[in-house]
Amino acid sequence: MSNPHISFEFFPPQTSEGAEKLAHTCTQLATLKPEFFSVTFGAGGSTRDRTLNTVKEIRSQGYDAAPHLSCVGSTRENIREILATYKEAGINRIVALRGDLPSGMATVGEFQYANELVEFIRKETGDHFHIEVAAYPEVHPQARSARDDLINFRRKLAAGADSAITQYFYNADSYFHFVDECRKMGITSPIVPGIMPIVRYAQLARFSDACGAEIPRWMRKTLEGYGDDSESVQAFGLDAVTHLCEKLLKGGAPGLHFYTLNQAKPSMAILERLKP
Repeated sequence: MSNPHISFEFFPPQTSEGAEKLAHTCTQLATLKPEFFSVTFGAGGSTRDRTLNTVKEIRSQGYDAAPHLSCVGSTRENIREILATYKEAGINRIVALRGDLPSGMATVGEFQYANELVEFIRKETGDHFHIEVAAYPEVHPQARSARDDLINFRRKLAAGADSAITQYFYNADSYFHFVDECRKMGITSPIVPGIMPIVRYAQLARFSDACGAEIPRWMRKTLEGYGDDSESVQAFGLDAVTHLCEKLLKGGAPGLHFYTLNQAKPSMAILERLKP
């Protein structure tokens, strides 16, 4: 199998110890020559400074970094400042998202949808940034229908986004169906599948329930059956996710984007198995 384009996602650490661990994780994953590392942005910009610091640290190690930028709870001026800071730091790739409204925050701010943010970034910065947006093969949990979700996705690309990264999933057919539907609508942009390694089942189930990512029943039942046997959970997860990645790449996926949860080992183990 030829080497696919790969990328890895981190969240900004909260402590200096976490930052040290992440620097080590980044160094390990960098040996796999990823296209870029992305760094998440907390609800309503709650991690703004930590996201920027993490991105700068990754850049200082000589790697390409893409900060996430969510617009909910933000103003145009606020986003303008962030864009200027990223440009100054030599960042040329952004993951543009609507984001979640933090609890207690009453207003969505000046941007309601991700396509408005994409349009604003293009208007302010021209072609400086390669803009990634989110895609949902299993349908965004707040979408009224699958069709509406596809129309919203097309709107983000029409506003100026270059490519997309999907929410994670474990059913390859959902990805292929989504891509087929996109192509029928005239969407030609690359759609990179998001991959979530399976490390701890309880944590995964919680994430999946919150974001609308389906864990197929056979996988749920198998993982539940292992109980506290973390070794079996991880061995099964490695087999299942490696098989998923193989199927995606053979089916034409342009690359893989790993949600690392700031750990190197699970993603590295999968990629080691994918080697030709």
